[in-house]
Order: sequence, then structure tokens, then C-alpha cells
Amino acid sequence: MVQTVKTQALDSAIEGDGSPAISLDAVSKVFGHAGDATHALDRVSLDVARGQFVCLIGASGCGKSTLLNLVAGLDQPTSGTVTVRAKRTSLMFQESALFPWLTASGNIDLALRLDNVPRSDRKDRVHELLELVHLEDFGDKRPHELSGGMRQRTALARALAQQADVLLMDEPFGALDAMTRDLLHDELEALWTRTGLTVLFVTHNVREAVRLGNRVVLLTSRPGRIAQEYPVASGRPRRIDSSQVAELAATITDRLREEVRRHGDPRS
Repeated sequence: MVQTVKTQALDSAIEGDGSPAISLDAVSKVFGHAGDATHALDRVSLDVARGQFVCLIGASGCGKSTLLNLVAGLDQPTSGTVTVRAKRTSLMFQESALFPWLTASGNIDLALRLDNVPRSDRKDRVHELLELVHLEDFGDKRPHELSGGMRQRTALARALAQQADVLLMDEPFGALDAMTRDLLHDELEALWTRTGLTVLFVTHNVREAVRLGNRVVLLTSRPGRIAQEYPVASGRPRRIDSSQVAELAATITDRLREEVRRHGDPRS
């Protein structure tokens, strides 16, 4: 089967037709060849509606980040079709990946410059984005002068500067302490509610997935297949330590353990 990646960027393709923002149809990804091949994903089909917040979880090596890279267009599927109906897609990594010689403002401004935003408009836009992530007093600080949480907020502001309507997030809070992560959950949820972004969020943390997502999609160990999807019915805002979040997270964790036991250690 011939692989296909489609990005539909016309307004008519993304507004008003009811089609999902992200569609994966029988997507497989194989790295290497013949006896040295690694099957990362196997016939994954998934739709993400516009404005939805979907979390991907699974054991290490199950293909979560590979799937995200395919949606971002950074890699091509071996077979199947990936369709992204968006004006623009932005990807946020676990590390902030800020330019160390630029200030927080400078990192955001660079994204605007690369988008050909006129110089006269960039200053106000940078200030708006810093306010949006509660860093308006830290725009003149370089990355080494910011905490880990502040660096991730800056990275989020830079992603939003790209005017994306699909935001892909690859364990963006994985390296942060629990309190900082919890605060950023609140801020991300508020931003998502305010902007109407479509979010596809990869995490190892099951409670984080239930805390944030409309749906949680569990992948099997390698090769990654969709084992089960879990709708999250509890209202917002949610607390990561709430009984509803804990109960669903426990159910998903039990299923995740079954997958790990069934397939063995995916890192072996």
C-alpha cells in the first residue's frame, strides 16, 4: 500500500464541513528493512474532531511519538493515510528547545518573523502572548534565567504565535515537578477553552491524560495499535487528585499493565 500524508490548508477544507481535524486511516510505520525492521505502528485508525483534546498513552516504545511525528508531517507512514485539515499545525516537545541567546520575547518574536508578521505588529503580539501564559514580566529574561515551567510556558507561547489551529504536544510537562505540572495543566486547559484549539497530547502519565483529555487513547506495546479508547465524562475544570480522575485513571492503568504483560518490555 502506498503511504499518503495530506494537509488541507484551504479555509473551505477546514470550516463548516464537519470533518475531523486529524484523520489516520490504517496507518503503519516500519523502521529499517527486512530482518532489521522495527514495526512501530500497525494499522492505526483514529479521528480527532475539531476543538477536541485527545491524549495518547502507552508503554515506552509503543509508537506515541512516532504517531505525533506523522501527524506533524515530520515523517511519512509506511502505509495508510494521515490527513490533517488545518490552517497550520504546531508541535511542542518535552524540552522547550528555546534559543539560549534570545530572550523569552525574542524566541516568540522569531516565530512571528518567520511567519512574515510585520515588525510594527510583532511587539504587541509578543506582549499579548506573554500575557496569555502569565510571563508578561519575564519577556527580557533568557532561558537560563527562567524556571523549567517558565521555559515551557515560553515554548507554548511560541507555538501559539504560529497561529496554529492544531497543537501537537509530546510529553511537554514530563520533566517538571508535580506542582508546576498541575499549574500548567490549569493554564493549558484555560488556553484550550479560550482558543478552540484541537490538541493531540502524548503522555506517560495516566492521571495527566484523564485530567486533560476529552478522550484517552491507549496504544498497545510495540507495534502500536489502538487497544481501547476512554471517553472522559467528568466536567471541567478537573483536579488531578479528584475521585473521578483517580477512578478512571486506575481503570486505564490496569489495562495498560495487561498490555505490558502481554507483549513484554517494549524496550527489550
